[in-house]
Amino acid sequence: MQTRSHRTRQALVRAMAELVADGPPSDAGLVNVCQKAGVSRGALYHHFASTAMLAAAVYEEAHDRIVALIDEAFSREPAEALRTFLVTLGESLRTDPIVRAGMKLAGDGTFQSPRLRDQMLAMLHERLVLAGRRAAFPVEDLADLVVLLAAGVESLGRSDPKWWEGRSVDRLWPMLQALFDSGGAGDARAAGRVGPSVPSPAGSERPSVR
Repeated sequence: MQTRSHRTRQALVRAMAELVADGPPSDAGLVNVCQKAGVSRGALYHHFASTAMLAAAVYEEAHDRIVALIDEAFSREPAEALRTFLVTLGESLRTDPIVRAGMKLAGDGTFQSPRLRDQMLAMLHERLVLAGRRAAFPVEDLADLVVLLAAGVESLGRSDPKWWEGRSVDRLWPMLQALFDSGGAGDARAAGRVGPSVPSPAGSERPSVR
C-alpha cells in the first residue's frame, strides 16, 4: 500500500513529466508543477531540493522504462528485436508522458545534451550490433538505419502522433525485413540500396545499459 508521502512524490514526478513532455522548458517552473500536482511548495521541497532534481527523477524513471523496452525486445532475434522495439517505443511515447518527457532531459534534469533520446539511440545501436555479432550477422550498417528510423519515429511523432502508432512501423517494416533477409546492409549497399554509414548519435560515448 502506497504511503501519502509516496503518492505525493509520484504526483510531483507525473506533474513535471506532463509539463515537460509537450511544452517548452519554461512551463516546468515551480508554480506550475505545484499547481498541477496539487501540492504546496513545501511539499515539493520536502521531496526534492529543486525543480531540476525533480526533473532528474523524471529522467531516471524514463531511463529505466527505455532500458526495460530494449531488454525485452532484445530477448528476440535481431530483426524481430528491432520491430518489437520500434513498436513498443512508439506506444510508450504515445501513452506515457514520463517517457515522452525523459527524451528531452539529461541525467541532471537539464535540457542539455546528451539527453535520454541521444543515449537511447546509442544503446539501441550497441545492442543491435552485439546481437548481430552473436548471430554472425553483418548488422553494423543496419544498426545505423535503425538509429535513423528510431530517431525519426521519436521526432516526427511530436508533430504527428500517427508516427507513434504501430501501423507506421508495420508499413515500413517490410523494407527493413528485406535487408535482413538478404543478409545485411552490406549486400544492400553493394546493390545501391543503402547509403554510407551514418555517424554515431550525439553523446555517442554509448553508455552501458544500467
